[in-house]
Amino acid sequence: MLYSKQHTIQKSVTLSGVGLHTGVQANMTFLPAPPNHGIKFQRIDLEGQPIVDADADNVVDLSRGTTIEQSGARINTVEHTLAALVGMQIDNVLIQLDGPEPPIMDGSSQQFIVALQTCGLQEQDMLRNFFQPEQGIFYQEPDRDVEIAALPLDDYRLTVMVDYNSPVLGSQHASLNDIEQFSEEIASCRTFCFLHELEMLYKNNLIRGGDLNNAIVIVDRVVEDGELEYLASLFNKPKVEVKKEGILNNIELRYKNEPARHKLLDLVGDLALVGRPLKAQILAARPGHAANVGFAKKIKKAMKKAQNKEQIPVYDPKMPPVFDINRIAELLPHRYPFLMIDKIIQLDETTVTAVKNITVNEPYFMGHFPNNPVFPGVLQIEAMAQTGGILAINNMGINEQWWTYFLSVDQCRFRKMVIPGDTVIFRCELLEPIRRGIVKMKGMAYVGSDLVCEAVMSARLVKKETN
Repeated sequence: MLYSKQHTIQKSVTLSGVGLHTGVQANMTFLPAPPNHGIKFQRIDLEGQPIVDADADNVVDLSRGTTIEQSGARINTVEHTLAALVGMQIDNVLIQLDGPEPPIMDGSSQQFIVALQTCGLQEQDMLRNFFQPEQGIFYQEPDRDVEIAALPLDDYRLTVMVDYNSPVLGSQHASLNDIEQFSEEIASCRTFCFLHELEMLYKNNLIRGGDLNNAIVIVDRVVEDGELEYLASLFNKPKVEVKKEGILNNIELRYKNEPARHKLLDLVGDLALVGRPLKAQILAARPGHAANVGFAKKIKKAMKKAQNKEQIPVYDPKMPPVFDINRIAELLPHRYPFLMIDKIIQLDETTVTAVKNITVNEPYFMGHFPNNPVFPGVLQIEAMAQTGGILAINNMGINEQWWTYFLSVDQCRFRKMVIPGDTVIFRCELLEPIRRGIVKMKGMAYVGSDLVCEAVMSARLVKKETN
């Protein structure tokens, strides 16, 4: 079951260990964070202790792991840590590191899960900002035969198929149908690589912290005794062996399909980089970090498009207004022909939405392009300002009388003509709390789904003097 509210941890917890690829010892501390904080890393060993957001746009390297960087600070191999947080449905946490890479531990997410469970979870008074695609999102890499899809679903489920053309692994599948089962079914599955990759990885300055205790090495060919001696020296072991099943040093798999389950773990961690919890059915064939992050970026684009769509106010004329024209006239000092809004359809502490119906009988059309009637841009701004005035007055005290005076209009853009017959929906949002009567807000005007006008406005509220 997915949590509906955001969660953090009740107290901090620290783990220590060596990084898989850098080989650097590091301490990693999980700290509670406020609502809407998200998942952030902090390099406390660097000057200024820079913050790195867990965001797909911050990914800078995908060499056998996912590396993010921001403000000159780099965090290597973040996927196992992120997977643990997603698996426990932790939305807000600050992760402090005194080195470049989280500890690899045993090559899975299990020890992160255990540590976080000792902290206990804290429910926060804020709903989770799920992203649920309205239609399928698809990603392909034909040259690698990679396919990943996110299908609409009111839940979060993942299925992964891998096929390495290896007699040891063959084709494997893994599924997670309930995120609450992540800790039991997926978290303990360890990272792996093939024997033929080891020397290449070392030559490329990777897996410097690799050990037979934190990774599964799959032997997919005949190995001579001399090579076993070389591998023993590589891993600083007195001796290494190969089982018939083809796992180096006789390591027992925790599941027959442990590699596929680990690929699912990686996918969960990499998709955390979209920055919001997901509701979708994820289907992945032969995924890897590069494909996972490419897919995450594609989801982010869909999220941005949906967010823009979500911001477009919807007007249902059958619904009763919050304020009708008579109540608006009580709150604003404007009168015909300068009262520019007809009704308020939504109002809360930070946003307001108003409606204006444009007819050819508006008095300004007599002199403003009478043979080509166009709603004047300056009056669009005035209508937007009056809409914002309602929001400001509502915050200052609706039973009192206020004058609203313009201070500035910035970033104003007129994007499409407004003509008679159009219904304009104005939406204003406070950009910062009202202080000393100064109001700053962003205003946007829509006709249908088209943005026709936008501006950032500042005004000063002055209380009317009563006789």
